[in-house]
Amino acid sequence: MIAEDDAWTAVLARDRAFDGRFVTGVLTTGIYCRPSCAARHPARANVRFFADGAAARAAGLRPCKRCLPDDVSRDERAVLAAIAAIKAAEQPLALAALAVETGYSPSHFQRVFTRHTGLSPAAYARALMAERAAEALSAEGSVTGAIYAAGYSGPSRFYESNQGRLGMAPSAWANGGRGVTIRWAVVPTSLGQMLLAATDKGVCRLSFNEDPAALAERFPQAELVEGGEAFAALAREVVAAVEAPGAAGAHIPLDVRGTAFQEAVWRELRRIPPGETRSYAQLAAAVGRPRAVRAAGSANGANHVSVLIPCHRVVRTDGSLGGYAWGLDIKAELLRREGAD
Repeated sequence: MIAEDDAWTAVLARDRAFDGRFVTGVLTTGIYCRPSCAARHPARANVRFFADGAAARAAGLRPCKRCLPDDVSRDERAVLAAIAAIKAAEQPLALAALAVETGYSPSHFQRVFTRHTGLSPAAYARALMAERAAEALSAEGSVTGAIYAAGYSGPSRFYESNQGRLGMAPSAWANGGRGVTIRWAVVPTSLGQMLLAATDKGVCRLSFNEDPAALAERFPQAELVEGGEAFAALAREVVAAVEAPGAAGAHIPLDVRGTAFQEAVWRELRRIPPGETRSYAQLAAAVGRPRAVRAAGSANGANHVSVLIPCHRVVRTDGSLGGYAWGLDIKAELLRREGAD
């Protein structure tokens, strides 16, 4: 269970992201509801929170006929079954076929799946194949073999599906960045020395007080080039975004990769307005995985590009700073500059 204050806030907001994480028991009516139930809000004094429907029923309450809170577990089972089917399939499955398997209409199942995973079924399948391709490219002897091993029908389908997502050519995945040029510089800022690196597609690393040798470890076969005129212009934009963190850096292109879940978390981080913070629990709920609080924290910590992907805007539920790869002093200062409470 989350803290009661957070649960009540979710109820007042009718936040669907918290459905399935707890139920709201109304003692005066004897019913329990989803947090997102559209019924009129009860008085706070009449509310008790339960971990699930079984706990509420054990306390003598019955499920709401309007929001059907017990169907949340059915939704979760349907999503898990669909994920298993997607993983087992040799070819992408049509939305209609997945819906038939789970007993939902296609449009309703699409909404249910997206709410739980942060991705549509089609996007989840594409991300899964891309992850398999990344793993296979590191293990296979040839790029073509890795493409077929990942489940693509052929190289053209692989390139079509991953255009603009993988950032660097697929052969580079298998060869430590071979054929890729990464420009870098260590730039002074008021927060300390900043290591900035970028491919021709965008910023791939932004860190503080980190040795440039870390780039060589990550991409041992890449061509690492210090500076350059175009890179200097990019560096000036990034420094400006660091000195005055906020929406000003939203236009700066990024070249980052992760698992489907990590990328969903990183997208959500970029949606947090400057001056606001979110808890790890809220972050997990925002990507449709309210129970994956620890995984959301790990994805937050795996961020390659600090500030531009603002992982500093995530704090603990009690308001304390939590962790930060580059030191809590830098995190606190970034939040202060943004005017966060």
